[in-house]
Amino acid sequence: VITNMKIALGALSLLFATSATAASARPNPSIYIVNRATSIAFSTRHTAGTMPTPEQKRTLLSCPSIPLSEGTLHPAIGFGTYKVGLIPASASSAVASTGGEEKPQRTAEECVRDALEVGYRFLECAEFYGNEAEVGKAIDASGVKREELFLCSKVWTTTIEKGEEAIRAQLEKTLADLGTDYVDLYLVHWPVPGKHVEAYKTLEKLQKEGKIRNVGVSNYAVEDCKELLDNGCAVPAVNQIEINPFLYRKNTINYFQSEGVVMQSYRSLRDGKAMDHPTLAKIGAVHSKTPAQVLGRWCVQHGFVYMPKSVKMERMVENGEVFDFELTKEEMEELDALTTPEALKTFEGLYRKCVNRDTTKDGTMEGVKMDITLN
Repeated sequence: VITNMKIALGALSLLFATSATAASARPNPSIYIVNRATSIAFSTRHTAGTMPTPEQKRTLLSCPSIPLSEGTLHPAIGFGTYKVGLIPASASSAVASTGGEEKPQRTAEECVRDALEVGYRFLECAEFYGNEAEVGKAIDASGVKREELFLCSKVWTTTIEKGEEAIRAQLEKTLADLGTDYVDLYLVHWPVPGKHVEAYKTLEKLQKEGKIRNVGVSNYAVEDCKELLDNGCAVPAVNQIEINPFLYRKNTINYFQSEGVVMQSYRSLRDGKAMDHPTLAKIGAVHSKTPAQVLGRWCVQHGFVYMPKSVKMERMVENGEVFDFELTKEEMEELDALTTPEALKTFEGLYRKCVNRDTTKDGTMEGVKMDITLN
């Protein structure tokens, strides 16, 4: 097994190197590099207890990668830090229906230290999350080398509205908080009307200065991306949007992938709100997998970057066990069909609300695109 593993990892390294060299300016992100040899050698099942087994950790450390437009290899799985240790004031569900506030169960430093121990090396961060300093402490305490990490952050609407100097200052704060002199990926968090194009151009300048390796966007509709391109911006490396079987906007995703944009999936696990869905249970039973693992496998099998989050180490381990099985064509199609018209309508309302969120135009429809591609 050890000999076969060395051969598999050697072949994989060669494949990655070849992919990075051969990647064109607009690669097809659906060409997904799956480390099947590692998956077979380290086929694992979630076991009782908290700490990951060496095999479980090794599987995450050797997880597949997806090439970005400029050749950077983006890990196919990462740890999301939204609402980890801190609930942002304007988070959509920050206040419960009873009027009470959500209370973080553990600090972000504790959770991220656990995620790094489990084997996650892609950390998804943001100005809005308010916990980047805690993430930085966890990185420092972990002893993981910077070159082994893939760090992503996002600039928030309030900073976008203020313009270039504010964006530059925020990036410096993010770098200091994370304890690094560059981020692998930096995103415009929302397409703030009348402001997001100039914000994107600022990120392009910062990329040339070496502080950002790749520039991308988040929550962009097709029409927002076209606005960027019409104003002379380069194609984003990534678009981070909600993607799961219950909000699968196939036409939107197809457009971005046709432009060479890699799709990052947030709410990959739908915030745990679909774990009792009969389709997930049925498919999971066939593969001896949990509903969360079925959702994660659906993401990676589609070629999306999968970004689960949890404050519990055992869930972090469980969420990462998605590389040792494969869904059938029929199962993928059944999951693809779970998006309803009502879900698309809910998304439309959220988009309209959030593009101006926390800005001086908050609560208004000023500048908001009212006719976007929904599906």
